Amino acid sequence: MFKEYFQYKGINFPQIIYSEQVLQMVEDNFQVRDDDIFNVTYQKSGTVWMLEILSLIHSNGDPSWCRTVPNWDRAPWFETVLGYKTALNNKSPRIISSHLPAQLFAKSFFRSKAKVNKRELLLSSNLLQIWVGNHSFSAVSLISLVPHHFCLILLLNTVPFGSWFDHVKGWMNLKDKENFFFITYEELKKDLRGSVVRICQFLDKDLDDEAIDAVVANASFEAMKNNKMSNFSLSPHFIMNQKKSAFLRKGISGDWKNHLSAAQSECFDQVYQERMRDLNVTFPWDKE
Repeated sequence: MFKEYFQYKGINFPQIIYSEQVLQMVEDNFQVRDDDIFNVTYQKSGTVWMLEILSLIHSNGDPSWCRTVPNWDRAPWFETVLGYKTALNNKSPRIISSHLPAQLFAKSFFRSKAKVNKRELLLSSNLLQIWVGNHSFSAVSLISLVPHHFCLILLLNTVPFGSWFDHVKGWMNLKDKENFFFITYEELKKDLRGSVVRICQFLDKDLDDEAIDAVVANASFEAMKNNKMSNFSLSPHFIMNQKKSAFLRKGISGDWKNHLSAAQSECFDQVYQERMRDLNVTFPWDKE
């Protein structure tokens, strides 16, 4: 993980690929086009999976684009230094990825007809390890964190890209807008084909059954993991060292159960209920 961070309007960003100047240009100067499609997620919430799905829908199920162009060029993170330049130069209709909270997003978006496809994952073990690794607990394993310290991490706003709770609540203020589509990792895992159909309807993209089947097949975890244009194996080692761990790890939901103790799970439930109680939205995990 990145070691050095800077703050932009109270949110931490890794300085190796972000800069305050670009973040400000994204917020104030980036011109959103009406046919732009934004893939917005909190970090480690299935961003790459949705990027692949959107790429395949864009190509009518043909995997050629996904197999020949790196995903960071197909759907650049426009708040990064290189991603900003790529997004500016990409032809319409553009797919653009982002981890930005709503309050730092391009202001021009809120005056456009561009569409946001919002993805979220309740909690992944990989995300927990990121949170732990960016605090004074870096030498402590996740399992050994006492509930008090674990809850403290959940409440802190100093993790990269800000609090998960604030990120979700900020974007869910747009839930009633016609150009906003929200879907969870759990929904994709449960019914990928049905989810692809719903996304196509949102994007006004009319794909036949054969094309939809191709999207589903080529957006599988194994297909992405074996595709060097999608698995980040081409990324520089100073950004991501995959000798320690592959970027695409398991592609499953609910792995937190293998990492949290009963006390930590109870602590998370308490924090979750407290932070999300004023949000009038029901998520798939709320029904469990």
